[in-house]
Amino acid sequence: MEPKADEINEKYYYKIGEAAKKIGVEPYVIRYWETEFSFLRPYKSKSSHRLYSKSDIEKLLLVKDYLYDKKFTIEGAKKAIRSNNSNASESGGSSLLKGVKDELNSIKSLLSSRKTGKQN
Repeated sequence: MEPKADEINEKYYYKIGEAAKKIGVEPYVIRYWETEFSFLRPYKSKSSHRLYSKSDIEKLLLVKDYLYDKKFTIEGAKKAIRSNNSNASESGGSSLLKGVKDELNSIKSLLSSRKTGKQN
């Protein structure tokens, strides 16, 4: 089975404009969400550019789902996400651990590519 073009061109980190386009909102919306949802903390480069990993984009999609599709208020979305996270923790937190593992692998790959001089 041949990999799809999306999979080949997949990046480890996306700038805010790319992340916004990927999830279908404007960059200022993402910046606002970061002030409201404490778990939205993208990596910041030395030049202070926000860089979003795949797991960051999944978190943004979760927030968008609660706010746009399920029509929650900001406070309602915060409570629902907290509730879901505490339920995941009680059930072993496997999804949380998977997210942490994915994030660490992304960082490892980014650092590895910097050592070899490869750019994604």
